[in-house]
Amino acid sequence: MKSGKKIIISGGGTGGHIFPAIAIANALKSLDPKTEILFVGASGRMEMEKVPAAGYKIIGLEIQGIQRKSILKNLMFPVKLLLSVRKSLEIIKEFKPDAVVGVGGYASGPLLYAASLKGIPYLIQEQNSYAGITNKWLGKKARKICVAFDGMEKFFPFDRIIKTGNPIRKESVNIAGKQMQALELFKLSAFKKTILITGGSLGARTLNNSIMAGLDKLIAADVQVIWQTGKFYYKGIIEKLGEDYNPNVRIMEFLNRMDLAYAAADVIISRAGAGTIAELYMVKKPVILVPSPNVAEDHQTKNALALVEAHAAFFIADRDAEVNLVDKTIALLNDKELQRKMSDNIGKMAMPNADDVIAKEVFKMIK
Repeated sequence: MKSGKKIIISGGGTGGHIFPAIAIANALKSLDPKTEILFVGASGRMEMEKVPAAGYKIIGLEIQGIQRKSILKNLMFPVKLLLSVRKSLEIIKEFKPDAVVGVGGYASGPLLYAASLKGIPYLIQEQNSYAGITNKWLGKKARKICVAFDGMEKFFPFDRIIKTGNPIRKESVNIAGKQMQALELFKLSAFKKTILITGGSLGARTLNNSIMAGLDKLIAADVQVIWQTGKFYYKGIIEKLGEDYNPNVRIMEFLNRMDLAYAAADVIISRAGAGTIAELYMVKKPVILVPSPNVAEDHQTKNALALVEAHAAFFIADRDAEVNLVDKTIALLNDKELQRKMSDNIGKMAMPNADDVIAKEVFKMIK
């Protein structure tokens, strides 16, 4: 294989799609520095900012997803889809890629479909335990489908599936030997147990409401809390509780040092996005998952249940969290043996080199 291949990576929409895409791009460049990479995303979405910040060029498509709550907004969907396929064909004609990688998100569909029309080999990186409609359809012509969960032959041709895991931001999970630094950063005691609540950069209403409802119990239990509210909810929570609500409670809009937040935690409460779960495998801490019900095909619940079956996490339904989440968390904090078992089981599910494995598959596909 001659050096200097051209590869398009398409998709985005959320950090769960974008960060793995960037990790794959970095792995491709690491294997062959002459590789030329172009990203294709959805105009106005997070990737249009994050990808250039990582040093890569990106082109935006005017594409949207199906809006379940607005029939009016869906009227433009077929037009935008056709225009996006046409623009994808133009991008392919101009860039002349040797291969295409789809990571999910709005832009992935039109670009992979255009690649199939032009006979360009493509690889799908399916992050969830339940494949969406678009990926199931595109999977029929994909050369390889890289997955993170078992049982994906329900959705894709068995002979093209390879279990690679999901690429992660390695700097976020590098927590070895950092506990004291973490406690110092968050001004926490080494003699108290610590809970980390993370609902992602935007936040999770249910997690925030559940913690708010259980604050008195958490304070009575004398446990420490690192509470990442997300930008949508931070102001309202601070207005209710004040900046210095309690010395055991750290209320934060965003966590710039995810590694130190993970390092400080004894127990983690989280949503169940595929990217987050891939990080939690590596962190090896006891986890309580509260899947978001507001995602396509309810895939977060299916992601969470895959861990529950392996005795690697607890699951609480979104509708039950306000009543049960804090009690369940305090009970887990008080059961050292159960914490140890959960840590062992979740650690066994880790696949730390997913980005390298996927990058090698892309080059093999070109050969």
